[in-house]
Amino acid sequence: MSLFNDLPKRDRNHALEDETEAAFQALIAQGSDFIYQRGDRKDYGTDCQIEVVVDGHPTNTRVHVQLKGTERALNADGSLSISVDRTNLNYLIAQPYSFYVAYHAPTKSLRVSFVEAVLRHYEHSGKNWAEQQTLTIPFTDELTVEGLARLAGLAVTGARISRDRRVAQTTAPLGSIPSQLRAARPELHVPEDPLLAGQLAKALYDRGADTDLSAAFEQFRAVLGADHDAMDFCYMAEINLGMGYRPPDKGRIEAGVAHFRSILETGGHQRGSLHYNIGNGLSALGREEEAKTQYIAALNDPDFVGAPEIAAQCHKNLGTSFERLGLEEVAAEHYREALRFSPNLPEAHSALAHCHHRNGRYEEALEAFDRVVFTERQMGRASAVSGWRTNVLFILGDGRAAFREINTLLSEADTAPWIWPWCARQVAAFGRLSIENARLARSFWERHIAAHPEFGRARAEWLLTSFYLRRQGDDIGDYSAFRSLFDQHIEWVNAEHAALPWDRLGHWAQDEGNWQEAERCYRKAYDLAGGHYGYCLGTALNFLGRYEESRPILIEQAEHLQPDAMSWFQLGVANGNSGRSSEAIAAYEKAISLDPDYDLAMFNLGGVHWNDGNLIEAMRVWRQALEKFPDHALAAEVRERLPLLMP
Repeated sequence: MSLFNDLPKRDRNHALEDETEAAFQALIAQGSDFIYQRGDRKDYGTDCQIEVVVDGHPTNTRVHVQLKGTERALNADGSLSISVDRTNLNYLIAQPYSFYVAYHAPTKSLRVSFVEAVLRHYEHSGKNWAEQQTLTIPFTDELTVEGLARLAGLAVTGARISRDRRVAQTTAPLGSIPSQLRAARPELHVPEDPLLAGQLAKALYDRGADTDLSAAFEQFRAVLGADHDAMDFCYMAEINLGMGYRPPDKGRIEAGVAHFRSILETGGHQRGSLHYNIGNGLSALGREEEAKTQYIAALNDPDFVGAPEIAAQCHKNLGTSFERLGLEEVAAEHYREALRFSPNLPEAHSALAHCHHRNGRYEEALEAFDRVVFTERQMGRASAVSGWRTNVLFILGDGRAAFREINTLLSEADTAPWIWPWCARQVAAFGRLSIENARLARSFWERHIAAHPEFGRARAEWLLTSFYLRRQGDDIGDYSAFRSLFDQHIEWVNAEHAALPWDRLGHWAQDEGNWQEAERCYRKAYDLAGGHYGYCLGTALNFLGRYEESRPILIEQAEHLQPDAMSWFQLGVANGNSGRSSEAIAAYEKAISLDPDYDLAMFNLGGVHWNDGNLIEAMRVWRQALEKFPDHALAAEVRERLPLLMP
């Protein structure tokens, strides 16, 4: 039966594969950052996947691994080389942070080589590697539990950023996705190599890519560690953003302040720069007294003062702290000192411009704003300066230049949500101060409505601007055609802003002699907002002969809301035509006492006395009227009625 002992032989490669996998799984088990998920059932280039675990929770963030075992001797430099098919690298590169693990059986050690590192090596080698069938993978670094922990943090933060962007797009209304994409920052792939990650952080900071650094902050911290020297750039970028145009991330900035303090306390070099960075962080956190102390310490450092550009920025930031502490004159002196060190420093010119603006020195403010030219780092602030320049130009009466600024700003509105609301406030405040402004404002509101059709305030402003232009003599079409446009817009306008357009439409109908239509419009305004809108409604009711309806409205106007001569006159009309002679006389007399030159009130007062049979009093009032207003249209009628009153 010995022939049945002739069995298949398990060769050394199979044993080596098992030994390699066991060693890798044992290393994974030593840490708490990954779990060995599974081997690929069909191995096209990945032997297994490991899943990131955070605080005991699996994350479904997986990293693909290719295992290689060898018994060959190490290279002369202590490294290990293993050949793989080029297609294997192509397969692994599809997943971020995939890596090769080499098990060296004689030393029972595990080495690691990341796919991206292999790709970088061949891309920079100058060889046409893409046509090779096989590639040699160099292994120099040992795979450690610490390295796996760093990889886990890097992989999971990158996966979460990608997930959050995907979820934001998935749940957003379809119409908002284009603007969302335009506003999104590029997704940054942070290298797994701390040296390369540090070099990338520095390059981004030097180019002013603070927002990109902030978006990838957790990835950099995962690969570098919170106290790595290269994290300086990430902390400084976060502080820059916190001091600029977006809400600060207090946790990150506080970590940055602690980081720079620790370097300072351990005797780190460039003490002036450290004080400056700490001051910036404290200022971003709103702790201006502490920030001021740090800036002064920085300026007292001899090496720091020797760098004029940095000293200028420090003076400017110190000025900002003084300004926020209520010491504006002291702040202005530091802004000027900053410009002495660096005459073109945009932040200092901008800060001085705001000082002038707050104090009503608009010419000086415009001159300072015109000298603000931001570099690439501050491009987000350039639009803010343009926004303030718009306000100053309007105040100075240069509406055409202000609208040019607005047109430039609107080209950036998709990525800066504040631009449309800011420009709308400026145009609402200044758009109806002149015909030229109003013509440009009308076009602005049309663009606003096209961009934000649901925003009723813009529609109300378009209507009011149109009414203003009509009153100034511009042809905006006939009443019927405009009424159709009015109805399209007004349904979007809330009650708070709809009353005035209804009132203005009523005045147009009144000008047309259409008192029925005017009454309808005035009533809409009065029903929406009440108050002073009652005067026009009461007047329209008087013209329509509906005196009993007008009286309570006009009493409220004359006695409480608008106690002027015109309200009392209209109340006199309502009283006189509803058989209330004594109340009509009192109302007309009140109107005349408020406005002694109110000619029609005086003639009407005489008329009430005449109709009431009090001819002596009528003659007395009319005689005064004829003496004071001999050329009035009613004078001839009075003379015909009472020949005895003729002079």
